[in-house]
Amino acid sequence: MTKREVIRRVLDGKQPAYVPWNFGFTKEARQKLEQHFGTAELEPILQNHLLGLGAEIGFFEDLGDECVRDVFGVVWDRSVDKDIGIVKGCVLAEPTLRGYEFPNPRDQRFFADIPDKLAREGDSWRVYQIGFSLYERAWTLRGMENLLIDFLDHPAFVRELLNAIADYNLEQISEALQYDIDAVYFGDDWGQQRGLQFSAALWREFILPVLRRLYGFCHAHGKYVMIHSCGDVDELFDDLVAAGVNCFNPFQPEVMDVFSLLERYRGRLAFLGGLSTQRTLPFGTPDDVRRESERLLAAGCAGGYLFAPAHAVEGDVPLENMLAFIDAAQRQPGAPPGR
Repeated sequence: MTKREVIRRVLDGKQPAYVPWNFGFTKEARQKLEQHFGTAELEPILQNHLLGLGAEIGFFEDLGDECVRDVFGVVWDRSVDKDIGIVKGCVLAEPTLRGYEFPNPRDQRFFADIPDKLAREGDSWRVYQIGFSLYERAWTLRGMENLLIDFLDHPAFVRELLNAIADYNLEQISEALQYDIDAVYFGDDWGQQRGLQFSAALWREFILPVLRRLYGFCHAHGKYVMIHSCGDVDELFDDLVAAGVNCFNPFQPEVMDVFSLLERYRGRLAFLGGLSTQRTLPFGTPDDVRRESERLLAAGCAGGYLFAPAHAVEGDVPLENMLAFIDAAQRQPGAPPGR
């Protein structure tokens, strides 16, 4: 059974031969692994089950002084966060799209390496990734404080902006459908450590209708829907299932009861994540990491779960802790071992 087939069983609510996994790392964490294994080619070692396609957070122009500009015109300061950065300035200074031109959603840079990736790792689950896919793209353009005020003071503009972003995404997905992909993965953070960034009522009024458009388009073309939304967002799970989400990430144990949610939604919603990146990985021992990993793997044996750290592993995680969860996954009977 290929990795692709194992993931399909999990997302279809069936019991897999073993619990599949996918491990992501920030630049600093990845460098530790590359130094340890003596190679920058980590995929044959990690044996990840998801093959990420597209550019996720897009392409960036170097502006100097550790700042970059993305294709939407947003400037990011990477002096602290080296992987993404912090938004600097405001592209949409007023609540209007007049004078603003969206970038080309069919820019071939998003798709250029897909054939080569499929040729090299074709047995993996093929996921076309769109980062900052709706609310996040809106606030990076408008500014978070401005956008939150706009929900109340300029609702027509918010709807126009969100639907324009969705139109951009749908056109890009249409181009991605030329390739043999399995799922579209949308990134859009709505939560914080305690609750949502705004009320569930506002989310249902402004965000949910647009999500139905996006997810419905994917399902109409026979593709699965996977999403990433950081924070305490489990109050939205029933809405997300109804809208067509097949798999949710990051499944953070610091903000939700991952074991009870896994049981409650098994067969309706799969989860990717669950291994603590805020506590166990940076502050625990290798034995702590191994125990937490084995508990998650045991809970996932019945299906509905893809083992992973809750988020990309940060540079403050000791190498030994990274090796512990990698080893725990690959020790499962029937699982593909690292090379």
